[in-house]
Amino acid sequence: MSALTQGLHHVGLTVTRLEESASLFTQLLGWKEVSRKPDYPAVFVSDGSIMLTLWEAKSDQPAGFDRRTHVGLHHLALRVDDEKTLQEIHDRVADSGLNIEFPPEYVGEGPSRHMMCYEPSGIRVEFFFNGS
Repeated sequence: MSALTQGLHHVGLTVTRLEESASLFTQLLGWKEVSRKPDYPAVFVSDGSIMLTLWEAKSDQPAGFDRRTHVGLHHLALRVDDEKTLQEIHDRVADSGLNIEFPPEYVGEGPSRHMMCYEPSGIRVEFFFNGS
């Protein structure tokens, strides 16, 4: 049987710091703001390949995610083209003061490399270079 779907259209993330979360993608990563819905409130951002819908939560107290006990998004992994870009993202995130879980490192024995950080509302975001 052939797959009935054709890739990813968008991912919806519920965030507690809507403007700061949107800024991570637009200011630090160079994504475009596609649109906003102030009455939702939501901001839609895209890198040209994927769109994220950032929904503002009513609570400003994130529950925190524990992969062993909660159902939900473990992390969002974004592909990057090369090691130089991975390092540039690391430097920008570090300069912004966002929490970095780990800096660029090999995945297993390599050649793939990745890093993990937290966007302003606490969602884990991985940046992944496949090493080829």
